[in-house]
Amino acid sequence: MLEKNFTEVYEKFELQFFRRVFENVRERDGSLSAMEAFSLEVIYLLHEPTVGQFADFLNISQSNATYKVNSLIRKGYIERQNSQVDRREYHLVLSQKFLSYIGLFNSYEHTVMQRITERFSEEDVRRFDEMLGVISRELMPETQS
Repeated sequence: MLEKNFTEVYEKFELQFFRRVFENVRERDGSLSAMEAFSLEVIYLLHEPTVGQFADFLNISQSNATYKVNSLIRKGYIERQNSQVDRREYHLVLSQKFLSYIGLFNSYEHTVMQRITERFSEEDVRRFDEMLGVISRELMPETQS
């Protein structure tokens, strides 16, 4: 039952995400392709990765990653920022244009969180939050950035 319920919740978040992506992907100059939208999401979730980290995470070649990154830079969704540690490398930083774009996606998560806090007791919400933290930090090591 746990697995079924978890899968159902996960799939509903996925469906809502895909709906938002396809609502916002347009076929015109400067618009994002679905692949670019997914690439932006990965960069966002990796928290200012280098191109190499982005390529490694997706298991794609450095040249393929560079091509995707350059396209996103040209369209104004990300910028390169020199590393404070090693000035020879740079990190992928999200632009204001991206932050406006991502707001469309985060609204559903916010809506669900609001519904959770309205539906469940403060203690249940605290415990759920604690469990989600353990799941994220300890039970999903493959996705650590």
